[in-house]
Amino acid sequence: METKNCISTRRSIRSFTDKAVSENDIRIIAALAQNAPSWKNSQTVRLCAVTDKKLLEEICAVLPERNGKIAGSAPLIFAVSSVTGKSGFSKEGTADSIYGEGYTFFDCGLFVQSLCLAACDLGLGTVIMGLFDPEKIRPLLNIPQGENIIALIPCGYAAEEPKAPPRLPTDEILRLI
Repeated sequence: METKNCISTRRSIRSFTDKAVSENDIRIIAALAQNAPSWKNSQTVRLCAVTDKKLLEEICAVLPERNGKIAGSAPLIFAVSSVTGKSGFSKEGTADSIYGEGYTFFDCGLFVQSLCLAACDLGLGTVIMGLFDPEKIRPLLNIPQGENIIALIPCGYAAEEPKAPPRLPTDEILRLI
């Protein structure tokens, strides 16, 4: 699929079929997402891909009800985390960006968008979840304390294709000077 097509057709999928996502496809998605740029090439984003049914159930059990139901239909959940104190900082550990530690969210956003577009290119759907308790997820996935858990992304084959939500006109978001 062309990049333009992926960007314009990708939707948040909230209902998945039970068809498994292959390990090969998971590796392709991870490798493509890994090409996302990062602060001074710090590459602080980490990815955990969960396909184990028991663990998926445990994750869904600690999510808010609506998110648990959505994630519960997915055969795969990606957990995106980031090593703290590097993105937005100098090698000496001082803030090197006006956003300091906040810059990690920019790096993770680039990574997550790349991940979702890579999944779309393979015919897979995703939905980005930001509402969860990281401290309930951390022990389930053995994510170390030095990493912030930024997003959970259920992934799989879409059970239905949602319509495109309305977008603002380009002239409303673009200022040409």
